[in-house]
Amino acid sequence: MRNYTLIVEFCRAHGLDYETRQVKAIWSPSRQEDYRLHCFTDAASAELFRDYFGGVMFNPKCDRENGRAQGAWHRKDEYRRILESGPLSVPEILRN
Repeated sequence: MRNYTLIVEFCRAHGLDYETRQVKAIWSPSRQEDYRLHCFTDAASAELFRDYFGGVMFNPKCDRENGRAQGAWHRKDEYRRILESGPLSVPEILRN
């Protein structure tokens, strides 16, 4: 709940409207994770959010399978587990 509160308070303080979506990120058939996306109406808002919280920019028209609304995100970079990003962190109980 702490991460959610940090995001809501940051967006409220900066007047940012966003939607939250899910996407399956796939590096290989054996390495997949569900990612939560915070979607903004303009690039400047997304960059402000990323500068504070970290993360990777996602463009659904380019990054989802052929732009499909429910398509997966086929990642070409090397997989690395994300336990902290800016002030956000995975709770200790979920780390193992």
